[in-house]
Amino acid sequence: MSTLTHRLSVTEKVGYSLGDLAANLVFQTLMAYLAYFYTDIYGLSTEDSSIIILVVGLVAAFGFNPLIGALADRTNTRWGKFRPWILWTAIPLGLAAFFAFSTPDFSYKGKVIYSIVTYTLLLLLYAANNLPYAALSGVITGSMAERNSVSSYRFVAVMAAQFFVQVFMYDLILKVGDGDKAAGIEQLMTVLAIIGTIMLLITFFTTKERVVPTQEQSSSLKQDLVDLSKNRPWVIMLVLTTLVFITLALKGGSYVYYFENYVSAESLAAFLQPLEGVLSSLGLGFENATSMGLGVFNAGGVIFMIVGIGLSKRLADKYGKRDVFGIALLISTLFILIFYLFPPQAVKLMFFSQILHGFFYGITIPLLWAMIADVADYSEWKNNRRATAIIFSAMMVGLKTGLSIGSALVTWILGAYDYIPVKGAVDASSIVQPASAVAGTKMLVSVFPSIFFFVAVALLFFYEINKSMETRIEQDLMQRRS
Repeated sequence: MSTLTHRLSVTEKVGYSLGDLAANLVFQTLMAYLAYFYTDIYGLSTEDSSIIILVVGLVAAFGFNPLIGALADRTNTRWGKFRPWILWTAIPLGLAAFFAFSTPDFSYKGKVIYSIVTYTLLLLLYAANNLPYAALSGVITGSMAERNSVSSYRFVAVMAAQFFVQVFMYDLILKVGDGDKAAGIEQLMTVLAIIGTIMLLITFFTTKERVVPTQEQSSSLKQDLVDLSKNRPWVIMLVLTTLVFITLALKGGSYVYYFENYVSAESLAAFLQPLEGVLSSLGLGFENATSMGLGVFNAGGVIFMIVGIGLSKRLADKYGKRDVFGIALLISTLFILIFYLFPPQAVKLMFFSQILHGFFYGITIPLLWAMIADVADYSEWKNNRRATAIIFSAMMVGLKTGLSIGSALVTWILGAYDYIPVKGAVDASSIVQPASAVAGTKMLVSVFPSIFFFVAVALLFFYEINKSMETRIEQDLMQRRS
């Protein structure tokens, strides 16, 4: 099999990326609005909402992902191993997303049961769709350069979905429902479910699986797990993925506290004043300087992440994924850590650092998943057996575990610094946080998240798949598959 057969057209790269855009319309909505939906729209208590989100989330992380991974690796159809799962789950996932954000008028107990059932089905179908989708990146091409390229396309789509949900979704819920949030989110999710289903079908019809396991491959799930336990790059990537998402959840969940309690409101208003007219003309009005500052802060980070993603392939092709990932992650960490030095009035420096952090972190985003695909190649290279989906399923466990730990650390650290919860106070500004809590919010966006990124960078010194090994693995596997 020649290298040319592994080149991907722009159509296929775009088609593949639409699958992650669709999935992230669901994932980002879950991250941003699920708790709010349960408590403020569907009327569940905070305690019941927390239990549902935590328990079902952990079941999905440690139950659904390994199961789907094992099943996908053992799927054999005329369409391949992983593409069929995208086809089979496209419509059910859209329906599950709609029902999970619907508000049937049940008794309170009925609402709890309905939420458990619909959220469980949504996470099951999300795993059954997104895990094979992620694994598809490991078999869509055997060329590591092309894999770098398709990963860049993919994560531009991810950022687009993230930007839409974070910037526009709340306003659309209010507008579509004419003030009725329940009606608004139901109607909006109907549209998003239809769009997402169409995107997933496009992914199925425009992609092809080119990497086929060798004929002599035959392994049990037990053998796959044994191989993984001996696969040091896989162990490193599992831990690294967990650390990365701990940091993302930790700092991402801390920004609102930082802007409310640490950043000078006067300095923030003065900094944003030139933007108010522009944003208002675009229909992007904000309640106050704090909400506007937080929105612009996040938007700037996302935009420059996309710029970084655009440069990722070129750098990885020249220097190798490992080295580029490590250097970019280290620099992005420094721009997190520097927040510790900023006084409350240093708003310009805060925004500038966020932009630079977003840019350098953006370079790492496609590389993380491309490196996991490389680990699947490494496993096949070492063991003459390929277990792509089970490798990716383990990474999904790391992702969801990291998000859970990071989110939990936010509230735990705030409590350790004597933070006073607002708890729905009519006038939140009347609550005066102690100096320790204010200092804690600064630590949450600087020192604490930096720790996990620094450890992740250190782990890469033990990750052996550098540029030269990438080339060697690619050539050897191409020869075996020819």
